[in-house]
Amino acid sequence: MIDTAAMLKAFNAHRGDAIVVPGRGGKHWVHISGEPHLDLPMGDPAMGGHSGFAFGLALAQPKRRVVLFDSEGDLQMSLGILLTIAELKPANFYHFLLDNECYATTGGQPVPNAKNVDYAMMARAAGYPRVYSFTELGGVTAALPEILGQPGPVFVAMKVNPDIENKPIGDRVRWRTRGWTQVIADLQRKIGIAA
Repeated sequence: MIDTAAMLKAFNAHRGDAIVVPGRGGKHWVHISGEPHLDLPMGDPAMGGHSGFAFGLALAQPKRRVVLFDSEGDLQMSLGILLTIAELKPANFYHFLLDNECYATTGGQPVPNAKNVDYAMMARAAGYPRVYSFTELGGVTAALPEILGQPGPVFVAMKVNPDIENKPIGDRVRWRTRGWTQVIADLQRKIGIAA
């Protein structure tokens, strides 16, 4: 299994000016990102919505690469988005799935059929033209230039170690350090869109 923080560090070297929606990898990403003003963290309450949000952002900003670090629990809540992404084929969309086989943010309960689901096969069957699957850090690190050098949509399934949080949500250290108003203002200024 892959250490999420180590994978995100490897990705950061290839990020360029991509907009990143950190999804469930966010608590690591905020300490790694070299361009925090291009990050759009949604936070924990958005479970089930990260892929739709990032996909919409890719459609709205077709000249910018949009990278999503999704989770399998999150994706299971909106599997139909795979079909929509595959049909509309945003060439700037890179969908990385962090599969830890559990709902880590709510205490580590296993997701349904955690050991048997093949998310890469699901994305391929939905119509994603480029799909990858990794269980080791070396494989994904070596493939990042190829993955990010192709037109999207690209789907990258990764088995990652769970970072289980067993504290009530209200007692956790918040990793999202900027409020929504500041996140949007930073992004508008960085990519040059009007408010």
